[in-house]
Amino acid sequence: MTAIKFGTDGWRGVIAEDFTFENARIVAQSIARYVVRCEDARKGVIIGYDHRFASDAIATAVAEVLSASGTSVFLMDKPCPTPTVSLLVRQRAVAGGLMITASHNPYQWNGIKYKASYGSSALPSIVAQIEKELDVVQQTSVSPLPARKNLIQPMEPREPYLDTLEKLVDWKRLRSAKLRFVSDVMHGSAAGLLVELFRRNGVACDEIRGTRDPRFGGVHPEPIEPHIEALRQAVLAGKFDAGLCADGDGDRIGAIDRDGAFVNPHQIFALLVWHLAGTRNLPGDIAKTFSVTKLIDKLAAKFGRKLHETPIGFKYICELMLEQNILIGGEESGGIGTNLYIPERDATVSALFLAELMAWHGKSLGELLGVLSAEFGEYHYSRVDLDVKPGQKEKAIAHFSNGKLPHILDLPVVRREDMDGIKLYLGEVGWVMVRASGTENLLRVYCETSKSATTRRVLEAVTQIVHNL
Repeated sequence: MTAIKFGTDGWRGVIAEDFTFENARIVAQSIARYVVRCEDARKGVIIGYDHRFASDAIATAVAEVLSASGTSVFLMDKPCPTPTVSLLVRQRAVAGGLMITASHNPYQWNGIKYKASYGSSALPSIVAQIEKELDVVQQTSVSPLPARKNLIQPMEPREPYLDTLEKLVDWKRLRSAKLRFVSDVMHGSAAGLLVELFRRNGVACDEIRGTRDPRFGGVHPEPIEPHIEALRQAVLAGKFDAGLCADGDGDRIGAIDRDGAFVNPHQIFALLVWHLAGTRNLPGDIAKTFSVTKLIDKLAAKFGRKLHETPIGFKYICELMLEQNILIGGEESGGIGTNLYIPERDATVSALFLAELMAWHGKSLGELLGVLSAEFGEYHYSRVDLDVKPGQKEKAIAHFSNGKLPHILDLPVVRREDMDGIKLYLGEVGWVMVRASGTENLLRVYCETSKSATTRRVLEAVTQIVHNL
């Protein structure tokens, strides 16, 4: 059996190959040992699950393992998005939470996320402790104790979650704007939530792909192109003002403008920074990961906010939010968190703030982006993931780290940064970055310039360089 690797946000595997009931119980036993040794196990843990194949059954099996350690378990009585577990962990002041999900991965995958007592992803120190327990369980074949089913209690996740989110935005302003939205939950576990919030507050909203489908309708449940095409068609056919999309477990957001244009995660993050720090003038700093658009830098400067830049991964944003007053933090993948809520990504929260921004200004998402472009210039971002041979990732990183590389195409390399991967600044035009995947033979190439054609050219040139190494 392949050794289980517990990553920062948990463990994932292919169903029936790596992700089995046996392995899920091993992970659960490791987390149980961590909770008993390092947390106050008397407070209990919360367990949630998404719409994936057998997630509910795995959740029950995991609950039994946790209960065997003498830990009380609150098991969700229906599927819910990951942020719901994070929120209820914090509100109920329990020791931690587990979520059975593989997030935005293809349908063949499932996994277990661990959420710490503060209501977000585990910090590296917590992950290290769980990994130690995992090593013990795998190496010694520790037999689990019998389940104590009397310690397992059902929990209803929807109402406390909806009640919390309902307090975040100005519903009177939203109703007055008479906007019409369509919510796309990609057959995931955020089904029914955004549409319920809008409808109970008098805002017109429809929902698509809201039924449970463990195959996610044949697309990856990630709210980016091309997987978001169904939402584009729904927006255009229904003449909606915007389409708002959540990934498979409801923590990443995507959007479609009323004209069918895809609004990428960088643009969404920029709009939300503009709204919260500018329009609403709420206090706090701004945080972003290393691969996020430079437009955030300009917005932070405009609003007089300190900007924090972190390595890639929301865990670093979360750590900052726990230590400092961070109004909003975001990553390239559409995960955005705000101190008005919890230090966690939540697609439904981000969707509410986007809708409020539109209502505040009486403009579409495209028109709002046009206002930003007129003031700060054009920012065109794209990324490619290159399958590479063993050792080629390291060669590529070494090549682009070499100070002797004077230019890419006709663009001069004027500066380098190596916080996470290697970022090359191409004069005043923009930047390109290469970063090796830690788990796969993939090299990720990110680029942002002032013109979409230039971004494509740079990505093609860097791809060719990598293949020639």
